[in-house]
Amino acid sequence: MPGPQRRKKMHHGDTHLKKRWRLRCRTKDLDEIDADLEKKNAEKLLNQEMDLEKPGFAQFYCIHCSRHFIDQTALDDHFRTKVHKRRLKALEDEPYSVAESERAAGMGSYVPPKKRRMETLRREGEAKMPRPAPEEGPATEAAASPTDKPQPAG
Repeated sequence: MPGPQRRKKMHHGDTHLKKRWRLRCRTKDLDEIDADLEKKNAEKLLNQEMDLEKPGFAQFYCIHCSRHFIDQTALDDHFRTKVHKRRLKALEDEPYSVAESERAAGMGSYVPPKKRRMETLRREGEAKMPRPAPEEGPATEAAASPTDKPQPAG
């Protein structure tokens, strides 16, 4: 009577592909993005020349996430996502520096990283997309008009 069958090893020869899989979705690190947030670099990145190889011809770029988008609607939708808000939260702390690592190793006194206020950077002349107003119906009109006097019960 034969025993249980051995499972097949499907990916035993994929060691040369593992690096490609791991680096496929890699984005810039926080310290690289912090360098992009400087005034002169931010101006260059927000007002890039047209590049036919990039999505949206490189005209719709999120500096904080280092991503290109195909149009203004996609960029505005991205600004409202959790991914973008988490990235803003992560960028509030100063990036880790060599000086901070030396202080942590005992070559100076510890100074906690400072918090910064981080807001979404937009291109010049680009206004914030207004949120759609709630639909006005009979239920909202009755609740919104405080001038109506309550009618006495029965």
